[in-house]
Amino acid sequence: MFTGLIEDLGEVRALRQQGGSTRICLATHLPMEEIALGDSIAVNGVCLTVVEWGGGTFSADVSPETLQRSNLGLLRAGSAVNLERALRLSDRLGGHLVSGHIDACAVVRQRATDGNAIRFSFDLDAAALRYVVEKGSVAIDGISLTVNQVTNDGFSVAVIPHSLAKTTLQHYGVGSRVNVETDLIGRYVEKLIGRGTQTGGLTLETLARNGFV
Repeated sequence: MFTGLIEDLGEVRALRQQGGSTRICLATHLPMEEIALGDSIAVNGVCLTVVEWGGGTFSADVSPETLQRSNLGLLRAGSAVNLERALRLSDRLGGHLVSGHIDACAVVRQRATDGNAIRFSFDLDAAALRYVVEKGSVAIDGISLTVNQVTNDGFSVAVIPHSLAKTTLQHYGVGSRVNVETDLIGRYVEKLIGRGTQTGGLTLETLARNGFV
């Protein structure tokens, strides 16, 4: 699990094809002494496993499925990536619970100045958009952000200068593809409610009677 608070802006050093997968090597300022074989590190919001590390870099294997369903397939040597190590139980949860499992890619529709912030508007397919709610949380390339507005075909967020300077969002313009992970709690609630309507179990009426909705 992750929090959506980016620890480092890393850089792709190399991409090597290995059988049906790709091994990605990333340069980072994360402390090497705190990284171990098998650790989970979110790369642009995608949970990857460390297979090699040392000398200011670490490597991870990326499956064809992940390359196809995320923007990792667009990375090239020199590309910037957001990095976050896995959450420890003793850490503060400054963002929101992020699993590192991408739901879909969104496309930047508009980038505009909004006071001291930059407002990004994204186009997102309906299957993922149903889990995006106004003032709820969403992870964009692993960054925990608050949803400002939801429309029929997308949503928008406002990014403060600090977050812009410390993440890949500084490089994104109209047409850029970003990874989106919606709030996992909403997905679980929907599944439980859907199952309840068929089995007589958890339903909206049951939740209401117990004060949850």
